[in-house]
Amino acid sequence: MEVMIKSRIKELRARYDLTQEQLAKKVDVRRETIGHIEKNRYNLSLILAYKISRALNSTIEEVFTFEEVS
Repeated sequence: MEVMIKSRIKELRARYDLTQEQLAKKVDVRRETIGHIEKNRYNLSLILAYKISRALNSTIEEVFTFEEVS
């Protein structure tokens, strides 16, 4: 079974007026990593998902959705 992770990072960043660079600094990753996550091109760790969620004042469930792909 394969799982696809979709994120609402871009939408939530806009809500808090954060750039990719600003969010990246808050969670200690490169700006490119945030861009890749937003485009579903990066399999992030649970710890990074937690850090991003906290930085966006949200829960992991509010930021990320998980879908099974066949």
